[in-house]
Amino acid sequence: MHRLRPVASRSLKQTQQETVDIRGRKIVVAVSVSHRCRNISLRLDEKNGQVQLVLPRFVSKAEGLRFVREKARWVLRQIDSLPPRVPFEDGALVPLMGRDHVIRHRPDARGVVWRVADEIHVAGQAEHLPRRVGDWLRREARQEIVARADHYASRIGTRFSQVSLRDTRSRWGSCTEDGHLSFSWRLILAPEFVLDYVVAHEVAHLIELNHSLRFWKLVELICTDNGRARSWLKQNGLSLHRFG
Repeated sequence: MHRLRPVASRSLKQTQQETVDIRGRKIVVAVSVSHRCRNISLRLDEKNGQVQLVLPRFVSKAEGLRFVREKARWVLRQIDSLPPRVPFEDGALVPLMGRDHVIRHRPDARGVVWRVADEIHVAGQAEHLPRRVGDWLRREARQEIVARADHYASRIGTRFSQVSLRDTRSRWGSCTEDGHLSFSWRLILAPEFVLDYVVAHEVAHLIELNHSLRFWKLVELICTDNGRARSWLKQNGLSLHRFG
């Protein structure tokens, strides 16, 4: 199976959540043990804003947390440099196909979620709003992605078995040998040319399950703007995880 990844991933084991007091701030640290790691590794996951501490198997958790406290200045600087999270709530700006839309809570209206111009209207009680917006965005993503997958597959004379949507953090799309296409629903937040490219990329894998020259020629045949899309994902892809 081939996957289109925004960042490289690492296989970790024994993950635990620990809270560390750093200069009066409670910082959640994900502590993992890796049998392949030789040195303590400390990084910030820009997708979820979580500090990740990776320990060799011969280093204790207590020693690792002391290391985090020693790096207090670096940890706080990294956290404070992240763009703010954007919860699904009344008045929030959420990009749909790359264009900002304002969420409007309509507690007395009938219906569930609907779009009017550049506004996303949500009926019902406030506590249901985040889930309803998330569900609606997933439905929009499925509709747009399936339509594109059908179009690109017919252009190159192939078929896929199914399409699934997930909230993946390690890839934007994937294709299996049996024709199963999978995508991140967050692509609905990206500009349309980015969505086009990711779908075309995975559809091309239905014929070329590799990244050979033949594969890239096939992608170029069905999506001519792929260079700009790859650049956009590299520069802005992580920002899509801020929403919701």
